[in-house]
Amino acid sequence: MSSETWQDVPLAPPDSIFKLTAAYKADTFPQKVNLGVGAYRDNDNKPWVLPVIKKATQILLNDPNLDHEYLPITGLPEFTAGAAKLILGADSPAIAEGRAVSVQTISGTGANHLGALFLSRFYHWDTPKQIYLSNPTWANHHAIFKNVGIQPIDYPYYDPATIGLDFEGFIATLQSAAPRSVFLLHACAHNPTGVDPTRDQWKHIAEVITAKNHYAFFDCAYQGFASGDLNNDAWAVRYFVEKGVPMLVCQSFAKNAGLYGERIGALHIVPPTKDAADRVKSQLSVLQRSEISNPPSYGARLVSLILNDSDLFADWNRDIKTMAERIIFMRNELYRLLTEELKTPGSWVHIINQIGMFSFTGINPAQSQALIDVFHIYLTANGRISMAGLNTHNIRYFAESLDKVVRGQV
Repeated sequence: MSSETWQDVPLAPPDSIFKLTAAYKADTFPQKVNLGVGAYRDNDNKPWVLPVIKKATQILLNDPNLDHEYLPITGLPEFTAGAAKLILGADSPAIAEGRAVSVQTISGTGANHLGALFLSRFYHWDTPKQIYLSNPTWANHHAIFKNVGIQPIDYPYYDPATIGLDFEGFIATLQSAAPRSVFLLHACAHNPTGVDPTRDQWKHIAEVITAKNHYAFFDCAYQGFASGDLNNDAWAVRYFVEKGVPMLVCQSFAKNAGLYGERIGALHIVPPTKDAADRVKSQLSVLQRSEISNPPSYGARLVSLILNDSDLFADWNRDIKTMAERIIFMRNELYRLLTEELKTPGSWVHIINQIGMFSFTGINPAQSQALIDVFHIYLTANGRISMAGLNTHNIRYFAESLDKVVRGQV
């Protein structure tokens, strides 16, 4: 037998979002619009470096004691402690009782992976290893869990008829699933729909999860970015901790700090006792060591400065509010154009009822493709758009194009 040539390795398709972005960049049409990528843009369609990040960067650059030594395996302690307080609450009983285990990760993706890997090794599965994911969910969730031997299963979430939450279907699946099943929950600003449960609905979800002894696997990529209020966007996570729901939470600072390329995030696991927490942390350290050895320091130092300095934290809150309010304004303006000026057929109230970076427009794949082919407006086939890609310069063009597609005038 000859040496390995890798000729039988199947050619994988390109990532759909990155493929969409590449097509947008290659397009020479002057009015082209990119509504596919999940990154914030200012009103001039430019990436926005948060002013507070610029301040923190200058502080780091002028720190004579700054070095490039390895961080601990579980990350920069000042960062992980601050990150835990941010998502769980400074007065969280889990933190006060020493039950919160926090590990720095390679952004939210790394947190999802490390959490999935930990569950695959140590969760006492009563069924085959499987996790319930909302239908739809962030596409990467499926690959992350499959890669560690956990099979994804859909649970009803999005209702195309209402372009809202299929709450009854969601609850029915929670109730019918085998006891001790694992459910992945989007903490706020559900990706890709922008449809979140109300607080009363979250309470009911927590009640059923507790009754069935399920495990809550929270993914929180948009804290603060959704509503403009860090505490408001963490409400569901904190409520579950307060009620003693077995859970972990994945946290990202890509969106709310604009640190997309710095890959800064954290995984927080909340066991019922401090002894269990110590055991969990010891095994997370072993897993992390074998995969990345230790996490990168730059993003962690930036976020740590912001989380642990009251003035910088106040600046960050203002920056977050700036981003959230611009997106909310775009939602309101798009709704106004479609309903008041263009009289576009159908109900468009979901545009302003949804929250966060993304919106499910409710259009079908053929209509989405028409927007790309005819109007050079790039979006995913399921009709999801990034509200951050809209601005005062292109929103009318988008609204008019969407109106024509909905009316079948293409």
